[in-house]
Amino acid sequence: MAKINEHKGLERIRTILGKETEFNGIMKFQDSLKINGRFKGEIVSPGFLYIENGAEVKANINVGSVIIGGVVKGNVTAKNKLEMLETGKVFGNIRTAKLKIADGVVFEGKCEMIKNPEKIDIFTENVDQIKKNVEYV
Repeated sequence: MAKINEHKGLERIRTILGKETEFNGIMKFQDSLKINGRFKGEIVSPGFLYIENGAEVKANINVGSVIIGGVVKGNVTAKNKLEMLETGKVFGNIRTAKLKIADGVVFEGKCEMIKNPEKIDIFTENVDQIKKNVEYV
């Protein structure tokens, strides 16, 4: 089992939603966010997201990188890397350039590997996805 301090990015987390926190809406951040509580809505960021064991997220997620140790119900796009810890549960589709899945993960959905995260294919992407990708350019 990997220890929390072995994950790059955790030492620089700038914002934490505590265990007793419930948040509904659109969450946008630039650097890093750790969720310990419950979140419902949408998460958009070029940065790093960490979903702690015990956290519950019902949202579509579009971030740079994410580590999932809790429960996620929604689609997840991680431009750079997506990692699911052994306590992680994902119910939705995932898209990422790099994927790491631990033993014991529950994953129900489809997986798409991004071949070149810097490239946007305007002929195969849907309009909403193109708009989201262009926000980060």
